[in-house]
Amino acid sequence: MTSLIDLRKFRLEKLKKLKKLGIDPYPPYSKKTCSNEEIHIKYPDYEGKEIAVSGRITSIRSHGGLVFIDLKDASGKIQVYIKEQNLVSPDRKKGQLGFLDIELLDTGDFLEAGGKVFKTKRGEISIEANYIKILTKTLRPLPDQWDGLKDKETRLRKRYIDTNINSEVFQRFIRRAKFWEAHREYFKKEGFLEINIPILENTPGGADANPFITHMDVLDQDFYLRISQELYLKRLIGGGYEKVYEIGPRFRNEGYSDEHLPEHIAMEFYWAYADWKKGMDFIISLFRYVAESVYNTGLFKTRGFEFDLSQEWETIEYSDILKKRFGINIFDTDLKEVKSALEKENAKIKKGITVNRAIDDLWKIARKEIRGPAMVIHEPKFLSPLAKTDPENDNLTLRFHPIIAGSELGNGFSELNDPQDQLKRFVEQQKMRDKGDKEAQFLDTDFVEMLEYGMPPTFGYGHSERVFWFLENVPAREGVPFPQLKKENDSDSRKILGL
Repeated sequence: MTSLIDLRKFRLEKLKKLKKLGIDPYPPYSKKTCSNEEIHIKYPDYEGKEIAVSGRITSIRSHGGLVFIDLKDASGKIQVYIKEQNLVSPDRKKGQLGFLDIELLDTGDFLEAGGKVFKTKRGEISIEANYIKILTKTLRPLPDQWDGLKDKETRLRKRYIDTNINSEVFQRFIRRAKFWEAHREYFKKEGFLEINIPILENTPGGADANPFITHMDVLDQDFYLRISQELYLKRLIGGGYEKVYEIGPRFRNEGYSDEHLPEHIAMEFYWAYADWKKGMDFIISLFRYVAESVYNTGLFKTRGFEFDLSQEWETIEYSDILKKRFGINIFDTDLKEVKSALEKENAKIKKGITVNRAIDDLWKIARKEIRGPAMVIHEPKFLSPLAKTDPENDNLTLRFHPIIAGSELGNGFSELNDPQDQLKRFVEQQKMRDKGDKEAQFLDTDFVEMLEYGMPPTFGYGHSERVFWFLENVPAREGVPFPQLKKENDSDSRKILGL
């Protein structure tokens, strides 16, 4: 097999020859007039018309005085049909190639071709070229000619190659874009405003997570990359807005898994004068709308489960499922009993674990058996520092989680707006943090101050692109275009580039 270094040398020689012909191998303009897909779909409208197409060369086939080149753009492929007599007088000033210059092209190069649309004798829609023009001379071939994607990590690092040669991966990220587009359509239909809020925060909050820390030189102060959009969006509710949301990145300095990435895209919204029960109906409708918009179905298979978002959603009490699964009353237990239950499940017990965290770990075990779609409701107050207390039971909060395929895919609740209650819960969380619980929430005095000015009854909810990963049935790193990976010393590239 020819090495990448040798293949690159061959292409560099062709690059030199193009320049000697007076051709710019990287011109700034293309006259592309339509997509390849449009020509196929609307062939009767295009037949016999002069057009210009552009795309990446995927194959070059010669038959005497004829050459067939397949061009691929984002929409699909089109065949360029080239007769020798049609390219006898190329205009070099316009970067045009003659018939004999086709040998200077390689698969992977970007090409523009102008000519009439027709069908070959075999019925293939094609462009009979009266000129061809190189748009980009590539120096490295895609990996069908060399062992460029030798393992999964290389494919993740060089995603721009992955999306070129794997159509399913290419289409996945189109669906990812449509996934968030459907959210925005739904919120617009329901009268919500998307208002951007800070990513850098003095005090991170809104979730139990370990934040990233950075430093702002101009203020000579440390800031945190946000772990949630919650507290600033609720400040907007306190500021008079009634329906607000944001879709954007958040950061949690925690481990990788098939369901978690330290950086990911998330959505949160807040709705003044709404409550958690109204919010549950809203979220079920949102899930169904997104599924139908992107996939045209509510039926999915993922993580060994099959579920249908269009069916009636089950409602499950948080404390009931732990009582049934482990025989523990979470409101009348101690660390010894909960740790014993974790040991029976062969669960890893963190050093210095508290009873609250241990109960949360039991919940994570129990939820793996829930197929869904379901709503788990009434999470205990000791695990819900930002949610309103259930007026009928002081131990519970007006909170729910959508559960699908054994995983918690969102978080919604009637928001706590009593400033004194909020301060008390923040202080309790800060004490846990001071004792070494890195996931406990920070004391945010500015947020408490906002509540003292007043925030109306509000429902809030958020979920991340984990929902998308589940609908796609892919692990987290396969569900984003460019996952974070440890920097590698690419000695081969440095050698090739002469560095």
